[in-house]
Formats: sequence, C-alpha cells, structure tokens
Amino acid sequence: MKIRTMEYFIREAVISLRRNGLMSFASISTVALSLLILGMFLVMVLNLSHMASALESQVEISVYLEDGLNDLEIRETGTRITKIPGVSQVLFVSKDEALERFKQRLGDQQGMLSALGDSNPLPDAFEVKVDKPEQVKPAAQAIAKLKGVENAKFGQEVVEQVFNLARMIRVLGVILIVFLALAALFIISNTIRITVFARRKEIGIMKYVGATDWFIRWPFLIEGMILGFGGALVAVLLLSQTYGALVSQIYQSLAFLPVIPQYPFINHISLFLLIVGAVIGALGSTISLKKFMKV
Repeated sequence: MKIRTMEYFIREAVISLRRNGLMSFASISTVALSLLILGMFLVMVLNLSHMASALESQVEISVYLEDGLNDLEIRETGTRITKIPGVSQVLFVSKDEALERFKQRLGDQQGMLSALGDSNPLPDAFEVKVDKPEQVKPAAQAIAKLKGVENAKFGQEVVEQVFNLARMIRVLGVILIVFLALAALFIISNTIRITVFARRKEIGIMKYVGATDWFIRWPFLIEGMILGFGGALVAVLLLSQTYGALVSQIYQSLAFLPVIPQYPFINHISLFLLIVGAVIGALGSTISLKKFMKV
C-alpha cells in the first residue's frame, strides 16, 4: 500500500471521528468501560492465582525421626532425604528447637507445659520442601519408607484442598476472561455498527462508483482501531491508578497478603489491554461492515 493512500485512509478516519464526535465519545466510553471491567477481572484472577501459588510453595513435609538415633544416623537420614526426586530443601529441627518453637506458639499459656517437667516429648525432625506442589505426596510417601523415619506428614487433606482451589481459580479465571473479552467484542462491534449505519448511503455510493471492498473498509478499520485503542487507554489509566492505590493500602494494612507488585505487572496488563482494544476495535469494524458491503 502506498504511503499517500494510507494517509488518505487515516485522514478519512479522523474526519469521520470528528464528524461523529458524540458517537465517537460514546464508543470510546463503552470500550473503556468494557476493557476496564475486563482488566479488573484479569488483575483479580492473576492475583488469586498468585496467592494460590504462594500457598502451594509454602507446603512442606514434616519428617519425624525415631527416638534414639545418634548424630551420624540423623545425618545419614537427612542425606537420603535429599536424594529423593523433587526434594529441594531439607532443614533439621532438633527436639530442643521444636520445644522452643512450641513454647513461642503457646505465648502466655506456658503453664500447659508444667506437667512435662524437664522432659521433652517432641522428636527430632526434618522440614522438607519440594520443587513442585504435585511432588509433595510422592516425596512424603518415599520419605516415610526410609530407615530411621517414624512418620512423614504434610496435611494431605488441607494440601489437596489448596491444590484443588488453585486449579479451580485458574480454570474459572480463564473462562471468565474469555467470556468478558467476547462480551467486550460484542459491545464494541454493536457500538461501531451504529457509526457504520449512519454512513450506509456513503458506503453504497462508493460501491456503485467502483470502489473496492478494502478501499471502503480501511478507513472504518482504522477508525475502529482508534476507538478501541482510545477506550483501552482510558481503561489503562483508570486501572493503573486504582491498582496502585489498592496495592499501597494492602501493603500498609495487610502486608502478609501476597499481592503482585504494581510494577512491572501493571505495565504488562496495560500493554495487553491496549493491544486487545485495538484488535477488538478492528474486528468490531470488520463485523459491522459485512452487512453494508453487500450492495
């Protein structure tokens, strides 16, 4: 395509936007609202998935050792654990350290330990972490069979519920995002259809004088991309400000909550929405033009 021809198409698209200023404003507003909702759900789903991943990464196996093992046997058991496929970290917790941790958890209720006297009923143990969440169960089963290991626990029911929740969030998130993207496409295409309908006579005249379909289609295509991109830009600005304020508030009051930091996360979301806005605008124009191109 010649540069002069492209300049003509862009100029026609801009003239159309100015001529139908109110309609253009309504289209941009509709696109902005649609993509803002899409962006909000996308941010929410990705953060929920991030939180689920954080919970999965915190799952560890508690390995309790048999009583009476000497230091050499404990080290050998730890070495065997490290050789099990999937194991990424092995931390030894002596019975004295375990008792100290237990006291800290009790807080002001230290009197509950008075019945123990000087004895320590807690066993020596290892805290084991794995590379991937799905490796927790087979690793625990393998560790439980090792010599010197009394038991290997990882809270199977709770862990499986966490994994199921994480999977459900991701699947439902993808379905919801696809549904909202299709809804945005439907709204945008119908909004642009109104603009095309207002110029149906002009399209008909151009067809009768011999203009090709693509010669007629290009200005509308560019117009749709401008509307989609403009609406996406408004949505991105609103989403960026809102997410920034929300993250700042969470860091101040709920610092333990594993939300995704604003940058570069919001930049990636913004780029995605801008591309989606332009693409949906172009698709919306293409879909809207089909009916009026049949003369």
